[in-house]
Amino acid sequence: MISYKEKLNNIKTVILDVDGVLTDGNLILLPTGEMVRSMNTRDGYAMQLAIKKGIKIAVISGGKDQAVVARLKNLGIVDIYMGANDKVDAFQDLLFSYGLDPDEIAYMGDDYPDLAVMSLVGLSTCPNDACMDVRKAAEYISPENGGKGCVRDLLEQILKVQRLWYTEDAKYIPSV
Repeated sequence: MISYKEKLNNIKTVILDVDGVLTDGNLILLPTGEMVRSMNTRDGYAMQLAIKKGIKIAVISGGKDQAVVARLKNLGIVDIYMGANDKVDAFQDLLFSYGLDPDEIAYMGDDYPDLAVMSLVGLSTCPNDACMDVRKAAEYISPENGGKGCVRDLLEQILKVQRLWYTEDAKYIPSV
């Protein structure tokens, strides 16, 4: 069996969940009824750098928050599937749209709706604080929690193995 470290060499696309992966899963409820999330800037930097280095980043989420969409677009992510009741449908649309090879895809999820897609990709991953069934299904469990650098951890490993991490052209990207 191939180790997750060996699989990192082949990853060309990374698909992420939002709540519990890009965020810590907590919501701040404002008196207006608005729900506020926070995202990690180091995750943002790593996503921008990965895109710059040719790694496709996509997001599949059951949520519909337009502030999340705006943040992701600001980072350069164009494949954003929000309100995905069936994440496999969104995954298959992404495969079809770009002719992607599932073996070249890493997926990071944290809860039950992520399990089906995790079983279809080359490398299934999760944050350290993912639910137990997701942790059992993941080939790699980041030492970092959701919203606390788990995405940075995964992307940094992929880019380092592929010798793309911090090269001269990976200068500071101001829109992080």
